[in-house]
Amino acid sequence: MAGPRNVLGGDLELCSDDPMTGFFRDGKCRTGHDDRGVHAVCTRVTREFLEFSLNRGNDLVHPLPQYGFPGLTPGDRWCLCAARWKEALREGVAPPVILAATHISALEFVGLDDLVACAEDAPRQPGNSQPPPP
Repeated sequence: MAGPRNVLGGDLELCSDDPMTGFFRDGKCRTGHDDRGVHAVCTRVTREFLEFSLNRGNDLVHPLPQYGFPGLTPGDRWCLCAARWKEALREGVAPPVILAATHISALEFVGLDDLVACAEDAPRQPGNSQPPPP
């Protein structure tokens, strides 16, 4: 049986185990019926995004030891809610995406073109530097 897939159609890769992320806190941006937020987009958070999220009422900066949450700092990789990432994109503060670690269910909320445009691991496009075949 195949495991979870990423937005590129491959196996879903680890997003982060330091800090441990994911709805299931297994390091992967897997989602399921109980995940109302659809924590499917693997990102590398930025200062601008963390401030944006805090202003929207979701404090990802300050630790919550009672939940084992260390708080995030710019550069940390984290599974974000797909709708929140899309909102951040509209506001111009979307953090970079790691496509190989972004669950395919993110495509229900945001287009692949938008994810690729913000990806730090975007697939290489063939260049036009070679002449066409004879």
